[in-house]
Amino acid sequence: MQQLFSILVFYRPFIIWSLVINMLLSFIKIELITILVVKLLLIISLWHFLNETHAKRKLAFYKNLGISTLKLFSLVFVVDAIFSIPFLLILKEFV
Repeated sequence: MQQLFSILVFYRPFIIWSLVINMLLSFIKIELITILVVKLLLIISLWHFLNETHAKRKLAFYKNLGISTLKLFSLVFVVDAIFSIPFLLILKEFV
């Protein structure tokens, strides 16, 4: 449970960006699957950025909790998809 809470804390700064990306891509009339693929590519680029820069030190906290970077970013994508799919489905009804 502590690991899940820690992953949610890691995801918290990205929630607003996720919602903005959802709205922009939804207003352009892009399909749900394509939006999820774009977000997967953004998660992969974030993983690459954090692994290749000095920001890698931020991941040390999660390694100490026993969360690998692959597990961290995979679960961030899953949590983001769980939040995004209902939001996008509701948004598509109004757009």
